[in-house]
Amino acid sequence: MKLQRSGRKALALGAVAVVSSLTLAACGSDDNSGKGDSSSAPTTKASDIKCGDKGQLLGAGSTAQKNAIDQWVKDYQAACAGTTINYQPNGSGAGIQNFVQGKVAFAGSDAALKPEEVTASKKVCKGGQGINLPMVAGPVAIGYNLEGVDNLVLDADTLAKIFDSKIKKWDDAAIKKLNPDAKLPSTPIQAFHRSDESGTTKNFTQYLGKAAPNDWKYEADKKWLAKGGQSADGSAGVASQVKQVNGAIGYFEISYADANQIKTAKLNTGAAEPITVSVDAASKAVAASKIVGTGNDLALDVDFTTKAEGAYPITLVTYEIVCDKGNDPKSLKSVQAFLGYTASEAGQKAISDKGYAPIPTEIIEKVRKVIPTLS
Repeated sequence: MKLQRSGRKALALGAVAVVSSLTLAACGSDDNSGKGDSSSAPTTKASDIKCGDKGQLLGAGSTAQKNAIDQWVKDYQAACAGTTINYQPNGSGAGIQNFVQGKVAFAGSDAALKPEEVTASKKVCKGGQGINLPMVAGPVAIGYNLEGVDNLVLDADTLAKIFDSKIKKWDDAAIKKLNPDAKLPSTPIQAFHRSDESGTTKNFTQYLGKAAPNDWKYEADKKWLAKGGQSADGSAGVASQVKQVNGAIGYFEISYADANQIKTAKLNTGAAEPITVSVDAASKAVAASKIVGTGNDLALDVDFTTKAEGAYPITLVTYEIVCDKGNDPKSLKSVQAFLGYTASEAGQKAISDKGYAPIPTEIIEKVRKVIPTLS
């Protein structure tokens, strides 16, 4: 799917799918310029997939999972003639809005539903509410462009100060301390953040708030709340600016660094060695996650302060959001069938070589049990 840099796998992100004008109403992070290979063949045997109703099924939201969905859609549609699945990667915030407005059958989000979003979902989930089903995961890279510096180590405190405009030059003492052998120039730091609402932003700011509480005082949110810095639309926009501007730094899913050949910083987490961003390192962080949702809601709590060897803490868990009850009967069987495949062993395996970190067995098995109970 994605171009990959040597020594690590890319978290694939995706290209926009064409959204059908025919909407199957449901019970009810992130842009569209990833360069997935839409021509790749199905990876799963038809016998591994149980088909739902024929027709069209709409989803929207996060692009962090978009290339995974591209592959799943290819597999599913190859096995289930007469079914078309269209997913619009318009960002986590927009996807949730589409969901609570009843415009899509499911939403993808890089952040679990907020309490107020759960409340809003009850208007379209008749007798039920929206729930979070974790489906894929992957790391958020810290990409940078600094001439003459090919290996850079940063930590949470330093990142918090950089993105809050408190560290303004690359030869700042705090950065020098972490990189004693690097020839750091006095180049001004150009910090880029997302201008749109994004689960990637919420994930990154959750990390800063948990791992650097003394230096990051802003609430974790899909909106960028800190002062200063420069903004760009979507992960593609941030990556583009980082690639073009000497002295730039930004955050985006790992595939944007890979596809654009952007250098990424290692994280000093307190482990014996700084952690290089990779899918394997993200898997180690997800494996230690705890389920914090109740009932059939399987929202996870990632330990952003982990010091485990080889665990990369800025790790994004992406959810499929559906109604537990009150789904539109026109789309229910297709939602169950499609998500049943994505959560299956075959579905998770289909994306494992695309740079995604499959959800750990003990968690994905719970997801598999919830899907048939949707009503």
